[in-house]
Amino acid sequence: MMRTRQHQWRCSDVTFHCPNQGLCEQWITVINEQLSLLTNRPKSLLVYINPYGGKQRGKRIYEQKVAPLFHRACISADVIVTEHANHARDHLKTEASLEKYDGVVCVGGDGMFSEILHGLVTRVQTDHGVDQNQPDAELVPCSLRIGIIPAGSTDCICFATVGVNDPVTSALHIIIGDSQPVDVCSVHHKDIFLRYSVSLLGYGFYGDLLTDSERKRWLGPARYDLSGLKTFLSHNYYEGTISFLPAEDAVGSPRDKLQCRSGCHVCQHKLSSKDKQWDISEREKPDKDGSGWNVMRGKFIAINAANMSCACPRSPKGLSPSAHLADGTLDLILVRKCSRLDFFRHLLRHINTDDQFDHSFVEVHRVRMFHFQPLYQESISLDDLNETPKKTGCSPMCPAPTACSYNTIYSSWTCDGEILPHAAIQVSVQCQLIRLFARGIEEQ
Repeated sequence: MMRTRQHQWRCSDVTFHCPNQGLCEQWITVINEQLSLLTNRPKSLLVYINPYGGKQRGKRIYEQKVAPLFHRACISADVIVTEHANHARDHLKTEASLEKYDGVVCVGGDGMFSEILHGLVTRVQTDHGVDQNQPDAELVPCSLRIGIIPAGSTDCICFATVGVNDPVTSALHIIIGDSQPVDVCSVHHKDIFLRYSVSLLGYGFYGDLLTDSERKRWLGPARYDLSGLKTFLSHNYYEGTISFLPAEDAVGSPRDKLQCRSGCHVCQHKLSSKDKQWDISEREKPDKDGSGWNVMRGKFIAINAANMSCACPRSPKGLSPSAHLADGTLDLILVRKCSRLDFFRHLLRHINTDDQFDHSFVEVHRVRMFHFQPLYQESISLDDLNETPKKTGCSPMCPAPTACSYNTIYSSWTCDGEILPHAAIQVSVQCQLIRLFARGIEEQ
């Protein structure tokens, strides 16, 4: 293989010449024997293709760009083209014979990856008798690695773990058997499991943006731009209480400018015995004395929890540039009520080199767990969340930016692109719960 441009890989052919055919055959035999000894390289894969995601190119991308590479690498693949939402998730949970495979590959976007994640993690917990509805449950890590062939409208997870959204590059990472551990957040409402998250949990701005964009799916990817503008002009803020358990003994901080890269020493840092005991001694409710929790009440335009940098082509640094893939923490970003102009300055720094946390109304904390409770007593359903929120105060198109910060009854959480049915949630980081066929973003 050879690198053709930034983070992008391509096949490279090397030709050996020898007049002695017997010697050539001996070379081939020895090479194949040596390759068979590389246990990190997969030999059999279960592949799920989403034929509807993005520009509906998933099946063609796999057949033209990926399948020939798997064939050359002598990798057998059982391919399932999904027929409806959650097809892959449900098949993994109940039907798939996982013992036959060395990994699971999804061809699609972040939504397809989320299906694979939920199906695989749920299957492993079920097989080990772990109750996912218990917020304090210690989840069993998944032994099968997950590969991502980007073919969706959003491929943020692939971009943040490889550095480029390119099907051939991702296929080559799978073929050579790269392995990148990744933290997963478990999200609960009381004692009810809601979802897993590997990238972004967002309340307020991003939750409103996604809720509005779901009504405009017919626009395709352009719906995010339109909904983003509408949400920005609305400039809503929400009241609530955020409680979090700081990762005081973690290596690094959200503002240390130390980016997670291939071979990251922060992610490789082994948890000490004290770290391993934190869940036993400190997983108490925030109101317990001496539990180490921080509690903040206020009015927030956005609450974002980044499990990784959340980098993407439009925002090369991401929401939290120094977040790490596998250090057992997440970065909690609190954007308090401010003027529309100030919030715009904060958003603008997601696409330039300035410190996006260097504002008086923004704070960021590296945490292991957090709870959020909205101001109101929650009694709404998922159907209520899909309705247009009732608003009080001035019109969202009011020309005075400092006067347009008005309150709504509720927002909703976006969890890796899906809307959660509850606003009051508990979030715990499950350290290195899954592994991807990737190696992290490589240095130049």
